[in-house]
Amino acid sequence: MKADAVVIGAGIHGCSVALHLARSGIVPVVFEQSHPGRHASGVNAGGVRRLGRHFSEIPLSVAAMKLWWNIRDLVDDDCGFESSGQVKVAESEAEFELLKSRVKKLEMDGYEHEEIITRSELKIRIPAISDHCHGAIICHGDGQAKPFRTVRAFYAAAKHAGARFFPDQVVDSIKRTGQTWKVTTRDFSCEAPLLINCAGAWGNQIAALLDEQVPLEPTALMLMISERLPHFCTPVVGATQRTLSFKQFSNGTVLIGGGLQGYVDMSRQQGHVDIDQLAINARTARDIFPLMEKARIVRCWAGIEGVTPDQIPVISPSSTYPDAYHVFGFSAHGFQLGPITGRIISDLVNHQSTELPIEDFSIDRF
Repeated sequence: MKADAVVIGAGIHGCSVALHLARSGIVPVVFEQSHPGRHASGVNAGGVRRLGRHFSEIPLSVAAMKLWWNIRDLVDDDCGFESSGQVKVAESEAEFELLKSRVKKLEMDGYEHEEIITRSELKIRIPAISDHCHGAIICHGDGQAKPFRTVRAFYAAAKHAGARFFPDQVVDSIKRTGQTWKVTTRDFSCEAPLLINCAGAWGNQIAALLDEQVPLEPTALMLMISERLPHFCTPVVGATQRTLSFKQFSNGTVLIGGGLQGYVDMSRQQGHVDIDQLAINARTARDIFPLMEKARIVRCWAGIEGVTPDQIPVISPSSTYPDAYHVFGFSAHGFQLGPITGRIISDLVNHQSTELPIEDFSIDRF
């Protein structure tokens, strides 16, 4: 078959790339080794945040947030998005000083989305928070969305725009002949002038087929859900120097995550939980919210993600071939960036440039 482009991977980034390309008139074929949203994109904590971002990611995150606030206009679905705010708490005076320093640096760079709140202000906003917390930073426009619903919304919108998706297709080979890419799977072969690698935790394997080496580590990032509890927390809550992503849903259940790792079986595309690591996460949640002491955990899971050494993604043209691009390695914080990465790739393809700074995400930094 022939197409205008081949996209490898149908997570949030692959579906976003497919959507933006198709709407610009470049109709892609998308090969996915499992099904859309099978791994990190569909099973993450659903955080939609600018809060606490790596400084290189902030311009992209700010741009992505503008899309999230109007997400229905983009994909005809609200994706379960709630702008409930996000808070990062300081558990000591030293941590509070770290947060103050961060906000000061942000302000010097011209950003005002993160604000310092004192211990008393924190208590007013979240009365259930532990008394030992000294204060926090808050980002009012941030929030949460439903990951799998979001991926499916981008997938449906991309299909409606003309993108063709082929699930259960592992890419076996990639060859460049003249100005054409030939991508082969078990059942199909597709020729196209453009290639975009959105293969997530497998992104480095696709990059290697283009003679580009990326030290990507696959990880199984874990989450757990509690029983239903009376409402006590509206914003998403994180910790400054401990691993935590904590949110309460409208039905009363609480999600606890934040990046602690289980076990990965890449050959079977499976992530497995590590109970000892889950216990660490549970203790952090209990320390910050004492009322969680008696809460029962009803289920847990692990999703496979790829982590780079500097923990920021690869969003970049290929360094070895023309008309090839990489979008992977989001290191457990790529969900919120999904809407904007598709626009970036579309801009690079159509205009050979993007208004957003992506130099720090170049694949040749490795």
